[in-house]
Amino acid sequence: MEFALSQAKKTCPFLHVTSTSSLRRLSTLPAGAKKSNALLNKAQQCPVMSKAMEAQNTTTPAATQQTRTISTSRSSFQKPTASVKAKALENTESVAIPSKTPFAATATATPTLEKPVSLNTNAKHFDYESFYNHELEKKHKDKSYRYFNNINRLAQKFPRAHTSRVQDEVTVWCANDYLGMGRNPVLTETMKRTLDRYGAGAGGTRNIAGNADLHLRLESELADLHHKEGALVFSSCYVANDATLATLASKLPGCVIFSDQLNHASMIQGMRHSGAQKKIFRHNDMTHLEELLQSVDPATPKIIAFESVYSMCGSIGPIHEIVDLAKKYGAITFLDEVHAVGMYGPRGAGVAEHLDFELNAAHPTMGNGSIVDEIDIITGTLGKAYGCVGGYIAGSASFVDMIRSYAPGFIFTTSLPPAVVSGAMESVKYLKVSNTERQMQQINTRVVKSRLAELGIPVVPNPSHIVPVLLGDAASAKLASDELLSEHGIYVQSINYPTVPVGEERLRITPTPGHNQDMIDHLVHSLETIWSRYSFRRVNDWVAEGGRAGVGMAQPPQVEPLWTNGQLGLDNVVQEPKAVKQSSSTVA
Repeated sequence: MEFALSQAKKTCPFLHVTSTSSLRRLSTLPAGAKKSNALLNKAQQCPVMSKAMEAQNTTTPAATQQTRTISTSRSSFQKPTASVKAKALENTESVAIPSKTPFAATATATPTLEKPVSLNTNAKHFDYESFYNHELEKKHKDKSYRYFNNINRLAQKFPRAHTSRVQDEVTVWCANDYLGMGRNPVLTETMKRTLDRYGAGAGGTRNIAGNADLHLRLESELADLHHKEGALVFSSCYVANDATLATLASKLPGCVIFSDQLNHASMIQGMRHSGAQKKIFRHNDMTHLEELLQSVDPATPKIIAFESVYSMCGSIGPIHEIVDLAKKYGAITFLDEVHAVGMYGPRGAGVAEHLDFELNAAHPTMGNGSIVDEIDIITGTLGKAYGCVGGYIAGSASFVDMIRSYAPGFIFTTSLPPAVVSGAMESVKYLKVSNTERQMQQINTRVVKSRLAELGIPVVPNPSHIVPVLLGDAASAKLASDELLSEHGIYVQSINYPTVPVGEERLRITPTPGHNQDMIDHLVHSLETIWSRYSFRRVNDWVAEGGRAGVGMAQPPQVEPLWTNGQLGLDNVVQEPKAVKQSSSTVA
């Protein structure tokens, strides 16, 4: 009202000299008045408004001149307005266009009257709650419904946790805090000091009040870690992967993405959001990848997206081979090191760094000739081995700046809190110089795999720190998980479709440096008890069925741990299994 009057005053002499309060007074009907007020009388005296009012009286039916109708129907009862063509086909009642209207001369069809909207409709509205329940029922029927256990990790008792009842404690065997850094004083004390100084939240997006010196220093540490010119921190690596692939592939003209069959959902989602063409190659199959690359014009921008450690099966991506193919066919490489950062390499930069372990240990700088330098884009997380939260990308300065400037997932979200950033930065710096945690994690992984193999409990073979125990169906996986928790005080989450293919359901065990010998003994004994009670399939059973997920195959691949004995300091150990058990028993 106020704005409309201010605009009208600029052109109308009467309104220009009349105050708003006066206009309100003039528009009020005097006592006993029914049809007019002082403002209308003034309008009739106006040479402009009088002609407009006369025209309105000529074209408007008398029944509608006296009162202004107010719609009382809710929007949910409104019938959508049909197109002009649809009206001509659906309605039979018509009215002639007045000859004085500007449309009369050019009208080629007779307009139709709108049918009145009925408020007394018997049409049934969409049942949203039934839809939700129907979708959930499908999950229950195919046994893929996800149950969320109440697990509260205890910092001073790692890897112990309590359930919904504080007095009920369990041992956690499936956390992604692989090295127990989430409780390390290197992080926690720094975070406490930062919280006291800078408060809880970041205060805004990176562009508006949320771009602190801590964020910039963390990005410098990450760029140095991966031998790159720049890095960019996101709220999570899911967001980092999604936002980066969506932005990059949508900007590159005619881009084609080549994606490993087992890539993480965050990468798949980013590819979908990009709208770019996607070609999927069989997991780690370089022959198939090359066939797909050959099918695309050499001048077309191409991205090869893959992972270093595939977290549900523990397999390792063939980084050298993919880099060679990328160079041969003019593609750039996008390597997800989420489950490898902090875990591999002399400074914890991941599998790419680990492949040139000695070189990167001696010369940990960009340009040293290692395969790390050959990767175009690396993504990682701060929420797993680094024990904090957040994700990041690393690459050339121009690439990072372009993502920073265009990616909605970075631009339009509140930046990570200062305390989180400071803790993550200290964790990255600490694990650049300390190999102790990752070495002891690898030793415990070897012990668990060896002990389960002795019992014929099927572990999907792999060279990484993941211990996937195959069940083969969702119901068995959940039963094993539930019984471990309820009867043995062990928490291992079952993994079902769509995280893994149907028929490859499993338990995913992740040893840490904090699991001591007694805990390992208890885990192995508990699994043996459950396997015997329910006659779950062992390795020999899978052999008889022809094998599945790498277990019980006729010609099993030879798998050697990525960490060698020399890198673990085990070169001089004669009886490795016994020595490893003794070593693991010293882990607190």
